[in-house]
Amino acid sequence: MQKLSAAGAESKRVNERIGIIGLGTMGRVLALGILAAGKEASVIGSARSRESAREAQALGIDADTDNRRVARLANVIVLCVKPYQAQSVLEEIAPELGDEHVLISICAAITIADLRQWSGGRAAIVRAMPNTPCLVGAGMTVLAPADGLPAEVIDAARRLFEPHGRTAVLEEALMDGVTGLSGCGPAYGYLIIESLAEAGVKLGIPRATATLLAAQTMLGSARMVLERGQHPAALKDEVTTPAGCTIDGLLALEDGKLRSTLIAGVVAAAERSRTLRTGP
Repeated sequence: MQKLSAAGAESKRVNERIGIIGLGTMGRVLALGILAAGKEASVIGSARSRESAREAQALGIDADTDNRRVARLANVIVLCVKPYQAQSVLEEIAPELGDEHVLISICAAITIADLRQWSGGRAAIVRAMPNTPCLVGAGMTVLAPADGLPAEVIDAARRLFEPHGRTAVLEEALMDGVTGLSGCGPAYGYLIIESLAEAGVKLGIPRATATLLAAQTMLGSARMVLERGQHPAALKDEVTTPAGCTIDGLLALEDGKLRSTLIAGVVAAAERSRTLRTGP
């Protein structure tokens, strides 16, 4: 392919052929989202094992185990492997990558500098951090583009993830924090839902109903924050009537240091994110 320099050409190439290296859960979700969108882009993928490749083929994805084939045939490469696998995979496909490629990595802790070095330094690079609610179209993906990328390329990268939820663009220095907050965040949410449901069981509510009440309440609360655009504290105050029940519940949670414990959990996960490159 010839070298592309104009912003319009950059945008067009991102709509040609997309390669997914690593057809695990998230890789399959992205591939299926692209296929379901019915746009001009087509998808090719690779998996670590023939069994995984066959499973992807059964979903309608053009897949095998050849990473270099993906890099050779696709204009956009989405790297969906474990962080400690990133270097070997990128060094394998580096001979196939040129300045006509865009490389998008969802590998936690792997920096743009790492990606550039291991991939040969020619492809345009975007880091991404999606989370598991992408599986149900309610995910959160944060993108950190390398300096100097045209806006059209960044927008095209966003469009890969938008079928699965919301997206945001931040500077790379914040990506470990993103991992600790939204990347790991669903687990914190599940723990909160589980705890609320257990409280309902203690108060005599059947477990299935208690789980429904807790999950739907958290879903509705999140939608209120997103759709009304108000600070969570203002929405909390709407629920907390003078001398009512809610203030007693909130005071009990504050006594248990729920707020500071959640903050500490996010910080701990972000700090761990910085070490993932060395192995599991």
